[in-house]
Amino acid sequence: MRVVSFGFQTWGRKTLQALIDLDHDVVLAVTHPASEQSYKAIFSESVEELARQHAIPVHLTDRVDAETIELVRRAEPDVIVVNSWYTWMPPELYNLPPHGTLNLHDSLLPKFTGFSPVLWALISGETEFGLTVHRMDDGLDTGDILVQRALPIGPTDTGTELVLRGMDLIPGAVREALSALESGAPVWRPQDTAARTYYHKRSERDSLIDWNWPAADLERFVRALSDPYPRPFAFYRGERIEVLQARVSEARYGGTTGRVIVQEGGGAVVSGPEAFRGHNHALVITLVRSADGVEHSGDKFFARGGYLTSESASWPQAV
Repeated sequence: MRVVSFGFQTWGRKTLQALIDLDHDVVLAVTHPASEQSYKAIFSESVEELARQHAIPVHLTDRVDAETIELVRRAEPDVIVVNSWYTWMPPELYNLPPHGTLNLHDSLLPKFTGFSPVLWALISGETEFGLTVHRMDDGLDTGDILVQRALPIGPTDTGTELVLRGMDLIPGAVREALSALESGAPVWRPQDTAARTYYHKRSERDSLIDWNWPAADLERFVRALSDPYPRPFAFYRGERIEVLQARVSEARYGGTTGRVIVQEGGGAVVSGPEAFRGHNHALVITLVRSADGVEHSGDKFFARGGYLTSESASWPQAV
């Protein structure tokens, strides 16, 4: 098939590589210019580089404009394939090819439409995630589903591990989707709009730890924001620190929210919501990074006790 690829970062590159490996005729690769913006600089393998290695024409643009649409029109694709495209695509473009436009989205739609779906799935306690290939329409990740593949989320998985595992689904999903189109009898499944969930773009504020969350939620939060993503952070004695590893306490603790209470199993116990009731598990921080970039074990770093807060102007520290 004649294919135009729209993609960015490692997701877009792996999708383009799949199209090349399947011997489809990729007649144009459209991608964004390289960016140092927070999440755009993560998993930033170049689509442009791969396309040029294979003598595929490249169009660099931040958004779809008249020039982009005209270039696609001249390329006469049978289908457009999209993965990790950051800006709006008008109907004039996505309806242009005979087979329309396929978008790859790394969630099990209709859940987790929007941005950073794998991280949000882990944070929110889902037991599985996956990849969906759907037809693009005038909504955001709302079109009819053609292919969907699921993977489990394990009790120790990190966000990075899940993202990489999800990327491994791309070649097989692309093969299945384009084979279905070539067969002339693709089976489309409408999404259940009542089951749709939407998540916004993540920002620095979304990595700030809220000590009112239950310990189990905070433990997943720490695992979700694994390197190379911005790490979870809080403030301790006026210093911004990053929490790198944590677990749920074995015992239950009482006191006040955010208080470093005691040590347990090589880590520092930080009390959570409704700590005054004394019937909740707490978060045990086992590894932190201080503002100078040095990593410390939780038990040693928090040996003085005190409070972890969500603001740099913290509560008076215990002595």
